[in-house]
Amino acid sequence: MAEQGAARKHGTGGAHECVIAHHDGGLLTIGLLKLIEAVFFFLVGIGAIHFIHHDLGDSALRLAQRLRMDPDGRLMSYVFDNIDILTSLRLKQIGLATMFYAVLRVTEGVGLVLEKTWAEYLTICATVSFLPWELYELVRHLDWIRVSLLGANLLVLAYLVWWLAKHRRKRRHRQIRAARAARAAFPVTQNPPEHRP
Repeated sequence: MAEQGAARKHGTGGAHECVIAHHDGGLLTIGLLKLIEAVFFFLVGIGAIHFIHHDLGDSALRLAQRLRMDPDGRLMSYVFDNIDILTSLRLKQIGLATMFYAVLRVTEGVGLVLEKTWAEYLTICATVSFLPWELYELVRHLDWIRVSLLGANLLVLAYLVWWLAKHRRKRRHRQIRAARAARAAFPVTQNPPEHRP
């Protein structure tokens, strides 16, 4: 837990007591990673939309020359063999999907950095909804990148579930303490017995 800052709060009788706000390091880290993901997917979306009306083969060849890559090498041969799959319609779909994903990641990231409960639930729902697709991709083609991404998402999911359960317990304890304090401050007084003359 990292100390974020301190604020002064007026108490009763003119006394001041210092209140220190803490931010959870785990939520902050997850939120920042979500924001980095958002930037990446936003750039992919911009790139996909940019190339809708361009010759992709020519653009790939120019990029390979700028990067001093061998156009007849294995990587560039794979790119040239599969570049025809990316039609204008497909590029539009990729652009819109990645933009939507970037907006989702920004929403999650900002909410988690600010420690909003709705962002924790949103991130859990989004992570769970993408798990079947990640598992399908893992079964279809097993590699260390897919395994790492799945493992990272499962860690995020486990941490957020643990965090929410912990804070639900704390909230319940605070409510019980507040109810006890209210009963102690305002005890129920019984009507005094009536005096008959």
